[in-house]
Amino acid sequence: MKAIILAAGYATRLYPLTEHMPKALLTVCGKSILERLFDAFASEKEIDEIHIVSNAKFYQQLSDWAEHIQSKYLQKIIVWNDGTTSNDNRLGAIGDIMYVLEKAHIDDDLFVAASDNLLSEPLTDYFADFRQHGCDLLLAGKLDDPEERKRYAILELDETNRVICLEEKPSHPKSDIAAYAEYIYARETLPLFKTYIDEGNNPDSPGHFPEWLYKKKEIRAFLYGGECVDIGTVRMYNEIQKTWK
Repeated sequence: MKAIILAAGYATRLYPLTEHMPKALLTVCGKSILERLFDAFASEKEIDEIHIVSNAKFYQQLSDWAEHIQSKYLQKIIVWNDGTTSNDNRLGAIGDIMYVLEKAHIDDDLFVAASDNLLSEPLTDYFADFRQHGCDLLLAGKLDDPEERKRYAILELDETNRVICLEEKPSHPKSDIAAYAEYIYARETLPLFKTYIDEGNNPDSPGHFPEWLYKKKEIRAFLYGGECVDIGTVRMYNEIQKTWK
């Protein structure tokens, strides 16, 4: 299995914190968000390569971080520069996945994660679920706040946790189950990224791909027992510094 970590965004809502630093390298309680993400999944022995996709602005910082941290992890860490320089010419999350798939010639099961999500628990059971069922798998959890649900991909599941409806950032969420920005795609799914892009679909938010995909093949969800936090504002970042354990 390979991993693609999405770190090519510009996080303008977090300025001035992210004006000269990628959001993934902001620290929470003394450790970067990106290192905390690695700690949640890098113990999975089936992952043999981790690909971080950056933009041109932050490529050197992320490359330096990867070189510094490499000795901590068994996997080979590779950082890619997608060549973009601002929000105006960014490839989007799905565009960046496609970029790495082609550049790295990936033909394997694939774990994809946003680089800026804080996970409170390891993803051990999530990967075990994929090994058991072998089909594309979303990481999901329940959200109590109705307004917060509008910022996520919202799922409806059957009794086996198969996705029967998925809507990215709905104005009227149909359930309280949200998909986080962590995904496992089976090897045979990877060619469908090109189909998705070639059809002219939205390349931006990573949730748009499974929103398109579930109508074509089976996708399951794993209900995560921990907390997943997407730090979107300076205020939220400051609050997390006080509350994160």
